[in-house]
Amino acid sequence: FSLRFRGKKVLQAKQAEPVQEANPYLPQSAKLLEIKSEVGGPRPIKRLKIGKCFEYRPGQCAMLSLPGVGEVMLAISSSPTRKTMEFGIMKAGVATAALHGLSAGEYLGVRGPYGNGFPLESWRGKNIVLIGGGIGITPVWSILQYVLDNRDQYGRLDFIYGARSSADLCYHEDLEQLQSSKELSLHLSIDVEEPGWQGFTGFVPQNLIEVSPKAEGSVAVTCGPPIMIKFVIKNLIELGFQPAQIFNPEMIVLRGPVIDGNR
Repeated sequence: FSLRFRGKKVLQAKQAEPVQEANPYLPQSAKLLEIKSEVGGPRPIKRLKIGKCFEYRPGQCAMLSLPGVGEVMLAISSSPTRKTMEFGIMKAGVATAALHGLSAGEYLGVRGPYGNGFPLESWRGKNIVLIGGGIGITPVWSILQYVLDNRDQYGRLDFIYGARSSADLCYHEDLEQLQSSKELSLHLSIDVEEPGWQGFTGFVPQNLIEVSPKAEGSVAVTCGPPIMIKFVIKNLIELGFQPAQIFNPEMIVLRGPVIDGNR
């Protein structure tokens, strides 16, 4: 997909440390602090961590590049309240394969941020429902971290996330920690039953109905495979959510990475 730059906005976030402003069109050299395998198989996913290069908003994107290889647009999966920037990358082409082949200590190019970002200021005091599938966890993960870092500013937090199997769930270690957290309600699912699985078995839209978050005073953000998003939005509307309460960073062609029902 393509994105059109809509202007850079600086978010004054709680606990966020100021970073020197940079030209969003020019790549900066960033040292890879950590690279970690999250999902294996034919479509592997790795998690890359670099130092914080610029200010950004949850939901914004950046271009990662390697000289002589190319560059790729990726959602920033970390919150601007953190000291580092993270990206979840599925191996899907030449550039992503090259990024997967990096080792900690090597350098890559990064430029941005791009897109509008999510309007978290207008969500203060509201309940937040995050719904992700597979690699679609990355844009909503930034919101999750931001809300947890500013927990007193938001209402109930529900995180509904699923994948084809337990091995396809990203961020295993983080999810295990969130399981015992009192700051949110975590609802995990896998598509097909497997031995030892104690969460919901079925598709993410079905798990959404099982959880049945209240629409009043809430906003919902969903990201994942297009077919999942289609039925998640359908089920949200059946639960009483209005289009203006539903945010979907997948619905981007010309309007930036966030579009709501009024656009």
